[in-house]
Amino acid sequence: MFGKKKNEIVDEDFVKTEVTKIDDDDVTIAMDSQEEIDKKINNSGLLQKYSELGKVMFGMLKDYRKGVYSKVPWFTIATIAFAFLYILNPLDIVPDFIPGIGYIDDLAILTFGLRFIESDLHNYLDWKLEQQEA
Repeated sequence: MFGKKKNEIVDEDFVKTEVTKIDDDDVTIAMDSQEEIDKKINNSGLLQKYSELGKVMFGMLKDYRKGVYSKVPWFTIATIAFAFLYILNPLDIVPDFIPGIGYIDDLAILTFGLRFIESDLHNYLDWKLEQQEA
């Protein structure tokens, strides 16, 4: 899934390219791995600040899959799935077991991904609030 060589730096172009390779099966894998991904995010000092955002992103995936929230482009769904699958992979560009730096590439992927989908996450949260008020 991850066509980048270990000696290359994670960058925005890498994320965009890899996101375009995500398919519906990848989204299913990401959703089915929620518990494991949550655990990895919460147990990593670098990724902990993304814990609440991760919950929102999983919520969006679930509502999208249920068909109750469809005002979201596929690129956003694919970006979320890619970020989660990347975090799940222990042998990504910088292996997670390397002390101190193992999660730096995961952090970069999340940061770039969130830049791409920030407005869609805000729209989703606004929609959720409207649903709760109705």
